Amino acid sequence: MKMITSQELNGNLVGSVLLDVRTPGEFESEHLADSRLETLGNWDAAELARDLKGKGRCVIICHGGTRAKKAAEQLESAGLPDVQVLEGGITAWKAAGLPYIKGEREVLPLDRQVRIVVGAVVLGGVLAGHFGHPIGYAIAGFMGAGLMFAGITGWCGLAFVIGKMPWNEAGCGCNASCDIKKGAAK
Repeated sequence: MKMITSQELNGNLVGSVLLDVRTPGEFESEHLADSRLETLGNWDAAELARDLKGKGRCVIICHGGTRAKKAAEQLESAGLPDVQVLEGGITAWKAAGLPYIKGEREVLPLDRQVRIVVGAVVLGGVLAGHFGHPIGYAIAGFMGAGLMFAGITGWCGLAFVIGKMPWNEAGCGCNASCDIKKGAAK
């Protein structure tokens, strides 16, 4: 898989398809101009690869690079020839001071949402266990096992569920230059 830095991409945007694989809410909060939303897990890799073939190189964007790498692997396996991942995602793009579209509403990145939920459940479980409900320790242990599973496999069921929450869906709070509409996020 090829990586591309923010500076390299900014200097050579012509002929690139910018594919953002975050949730609609994250995309609505901030995204690169002319990028196309294709939330990871909501598309068939073979179908998307056929759709993108012949349209130029495909640069995949996410928050920090993890989801983009997974998407790139899927598209490369499906036969898309020129796939690149934006190194560091939109976080690196913004840190480089490059232009992006900022929406009117802000949604926390999916990885932060997962950490908040896991932390809250573990804390609640430990407190419940400490104050006399042993099931609390089991709940905290279950969350720990879930984190281990996500780390080993690269798939997080909690992230999948949180990504479907209403605040992560498009509500079109973007500025006028954004064409994202609820239910038609392309």
